Amino acid sequence: MLLLALDTATPAVTVALHDGTDVVASSSQVDARRHGELLLPTVHRVLGAAGVGLDAVTGIVVGVGPGPYTGLRVGLMTADTFGLALGVPVHGVCTLDGLAYAADIDGPFVVATDARRKEVYWARYADSRTRLTDPAVDRPADLADEVAGLPAVGAGALLYPDAFPDVHGPEHVSAAALASLAAERLADGEELAAPRPLYLRRPDAQVPKNYKVVTPR
Repeated sequence: MLLLALDTATPAVTVALHDGTDVVASSSQVDARRHGELLLPTVHRVLGAAGVGLDAVTGIVVGVGPGPYTGLRVGLMTADTFGLALGVPVHGVCTLDGLAYAADIDGPFVVATDARRKEVYWARYADSRTRLTDPAVDRPADLADEVAGLPAVGAGALLYPDAFPDVHGPEHVSAAALASLAAERLADGEELAAPRPLYLRRPDAQVPKNYKVVTPR
């Protein structure tokens, strides 16, 4: 097994290789505006660090969000393209699950990433491998009953200390954690999700209401 994992659902552009036992190589950069520019060079760098070619990859793992439309689709389209070109399966993993997997917290906690518009993408976990709620998008002030007394993980929690007073790392997801979680689930015989995006709201770009279609006569 050689899994190539990548995620662009958060400001982090992150890539890793996993051989079924451990992470072979990984690289991450945080730049919310350069997902498309940074992803392929990061893949090339990780493959080079591992000393393998892309044709050695036996499976793709991609973070499916939730996340902003533009950034998220960069990773998903790249993963789908690699899967088609190589003829290998593409596995989707919730980005919040990757953050939870990397968290060093005993007991229940919350993962929250920045959803902009003064909102967070979030989910509640029983432990680092067990999600209790579906991913959702909400204003932190509306989550008082859901997150009261729970430690929190992620950049979204850091932005709103009133709602999340007990924040732990990591701040952003890593492809190394996604790959390790996917490898563990595959080894246990689990069927991973299809690589379909978790879009929890409509994209910011909208067609104007009074838009007129002009066609030649």
